[in-house]
Amino acid sequence: MRETLKLGRYQLRDLMRSKWLFAYSGFFFLVTFALFRFVGDGSKVAVSLMNLVLFIIPLVSTMLGTTYYYGSREFVELMLAQPIKRGSLFAGLCLGVSIPLVLSFLAGVGGAFLFCGSEVAQDLPAFLTLLVVGAVLTFIFVALAFLVAVTNKDKARGLGISLLFWLVFSVIYDGLVLLAVVCFADYPLEMPLLILSILNPIDLARVLILLKFDVSALMGYTGAVFQQFFGSSWGIAIALTSLVGWSVLTFILGRSCFARKDF
Repeated sequence: MRETLKLGRYQLRDLMRSKWLFAYSGFFFLVTFALFRFVGDGSKVAVSLMNLVLFIIPLVSTMLGTTYYYGSREFVELMLAQPIKRGSLFAGLCLGVSIPLVLSFLAGVGGAFLFCGSEVAQDLPAFLTLLVVGAVLTFIFVALAFLVAVTNKDKARGLGISLLFWLVFSVIYDGLVLLAVVCFADYPLEMPLLILSILNPIDLARVLILLKFDVSALMGYTGAVFQQFFGSSWGIAIALTSLVGWSVLTFILGRSCFARKDF
């Protein structure tokens, strides 16, 4: 744990000097502030931000995680020559990329929320859910990016696979689910759709946020089934647990591959 924290602090200091993080935080601050100025209603702002968060955070986390790992391969090899456990090194690298991204996101969106505090008070639980979801998605996709980078030596191939994962989870997955619903409309699909929604962290995040608002019209078929089976309280708990499970699983798989990798 001590080695992980030391490595994480080093990675944190290294990344916090990056102008991209300030641009990332500033982007979320400006968008959130603009939505408050033009939309006004806190719940509408949160729903609008949801679409942005579910699209931007996985993309940025995936690309930054992949490029950072490939860019630090010499550092990794140097650290492996030291008496440092591979698991601690991987955890330090992963946390060192995830934490700055999470802090930048929280500073951008949270700063705008605080600036418009009087308009946020009644929708505070939904905004907190949005912040938690953004943070968890960051950890999931950074860990996924590290997993891809560890298992692929070629940088171009690793970046392509990482982008493919993001594209599948963000765009293609919902289309395939809709196609399955149309093709097998005569069969009971509720349980398979619940399983399919749990297998997509972005879909889980969307359901988790919308269950807070109880906006069934925006949930889509999987979200409506989620609410029907579990209701709002149980649905939120199960969706959040599944998201945490995603982050733990991707991290464990990445660490396992890193521990067996021949450098």
